[in-house]
Amino acid sequence: MSAFVIALLGAESTGKTTLARELGTALAGRGERVAVVAEYLREFCEREGRTPRREEQRGIAAEQSRRIAAAAETHEVVIADTTALMIAVYSEHVFDDLALYDEALAAHARADLTLLTALDLPWQADGLQRDGPHVREPVDARVRSALARAGLGCSVVFGQGEARLGNALAAIDRA
Repeated sequence: MSAFVIALLGAESTGKTTLARELGTALAGRGERVAVVAEYLREFCEREGRTPRREEQRGIAAEQSRRIAAAAETHEVVIADTTALMIAVYSEHVFDDLALYDEALAAHARADLTLLTALDLPWQADGLQRDGPHVREPVDARVRSALARAGLGCSVVFGQGEARLGNALAAIDRA
């Protein structure tokens, strides 16, 4: 089976998890067999009670990619609440480590559509993963730069609530 993979990228507190859940519900309502692949980094932080160390980043990125690939084997549509590319971006941001980009971009290139969440939602604290609103613009710039270097396009999703979901669904329909 060849699933249509939708990758959600974006800086912290830009609504990726909420959008992934809403897209899953909307597409399932259209009769699609949908899998929403949760962000493994969030699971890691909750389980370990801390953020990852530099040497743990590669394993987290690989697990995110593995879960997306596994879901693609059994579903028509996969919505990835982030990809290994976000791990690579944060690895650069936090550890000044560029080593994860090649693998992350190769894995991300398997996505059929990339939705980049805009910075138009207010920042909200959310456990260990959030560094603060000051991180959003530099992370957004790194994501955009990485996608551009790899020749990978994206659709930017703006808006609040139903408008944001509608804009994401319109991008999916265009793809």
